[in-house]
Amino acid sequence: MLQVEVYSDIACPWCYVGKRRFEKALAQFPGGDRVEVVYRPYQLDPTTPEKAGPLSDRLAAKFGREQLPVMHARLNEVGAGEGISFDFDNALAANTLTGHRLLWHALDAYGRDTQAALKDRLLKAYFSEGADIGDRELLTTLAAEAGLDRDRTAEFLASGAGLAEVQQEIDEAREIGVTAVPTFVFQGKWAVQGAQETETFLQVLQQVAGELGIEDKSVAADDSCADGACAVEH
Repeated sequence: MLQVEVYSDIACPWCYVGKRRFEKALAQFPGGDRVEVVYRPYQLDPTTPEKAGPLSDRLAAKFGREQLPVMHARLNEVGAGEGISFDFDNALAANTLTGHRLLWHALDAYGRDTQAALKDRLLKAYFSEGADIGDRELLTTLAAEAGLDRDRTAEFLASGAGLAEVQQEIDEAREIGVTAVPTFVFQGKWAVQGAQETETFLQVLQQVAGELGIEDKSVAADDSCADGACAVEH
């Protein structure tokens, strides 16, 4: 089996794009049924408050409000090509740590397919539905829609389970050099950074599967979250 670990954040629009493109590559890859994809946590900005507020305000404070139309226009165009409808005007920024705990739980208790379904549901809720992904009641509903048991999810979220494991995985990501998301790590050896085109992901899958090897280098990302990857807050 070929393992792919995807380091990403729920609050990263390029992670949403990258997920769609990588899934297209898997669908085209003849050995797709032998690829195991797991989603690992990373937080673009761990200082984001748990209480949700307008995403546009937080981005304006970081990049300048005058930059937002350009950033959003590009993402809207790219997203449309991948079947994603971004709604930045209504998107809410909230701390994603609880969401990452839930994704950890989905993988641990239900498996990779359910985790992938939940990841997609959380991204859609965040970027297309103006959802507060820090709200535990809403997270319970979204989890149920992705195939998790509602009561079991509510019990999990009310506990502190998974927190230490998620924080450890975030620390490990930093240790291996993850500095922007999405970052795709193939077989624990080769890293590809950014929401690459589907064709690029397909080529990487073919190279790794064929044991040809790929260079350990990634696409550089600027701090404007505008080149296919979102830079991490320091």
